Amino acid sequence: MGQPEKKWIAAYRRGDVEALGSLVEHYRRPLFGFILRMTDSVADAEDVFQEVWFRAIRHLDSYREKKFLSWLFRIARNLLIDRARRAKLIVPLSGTDMEATPWEARLASPAPGPDRLTQGHDLAPRIEAALKRLPREQREVFALRMEGGLPFKEIARLQETSINTALARMHYAVTKLRQELKKDFKDYSGARS
Repeated sequence: MGQPEKKWIAAYRRGDVEALGSLVEHYRRPLFGFILRMTDSVADAEDVFQEVWFRAIRHLDSYREKKFLSWLFRIARNLLIDRARRAKLIVPLSGTDMEATPWEARLASPAPGPDRLTQGHDLAPRIEAALKRLPREQREVFALRMEGGLPFKEIARLQETSINTALARMHYAVTKLRQELKKDFKDYSGARS
């Protein structure tokens, strides 16, 4: 565990609530990014993010791992697996299907930023939609690597698989994304020329 994390955790244990805020903010981007890629909406991601921190705080005294972020990812992954299992048990009575809802309709703000408007294209919704179509294990490896910056050895440990399997899942994810988004990127590169 890095020095800032040790200081924040020690300060929080002494009753400094602001130290916890520093810890949460330090890991917000990679952790929330991973959770968002693995859920169907920003609201779901926020719920899981809060639950991760609730559990982390509750079990902080039992934390013994080297990398705090990896521990947070493991908690998030377990929560996401539990949510997926519960979702399979629920049969929608209205006949609606989340998969039929366009990805753009589930984003908090589909409006592109000013820089993307000037370029004339916004690939983010198409990329996000392509990511959602990946098999769960491949999407998870992709998100842990791209959002969390975890090494493949750590990803393999989190997924309880071999490093070769983790590498293969990343390879398949990237290959599928390239294939699905080939036309978009070709159009995008052509528009910039």
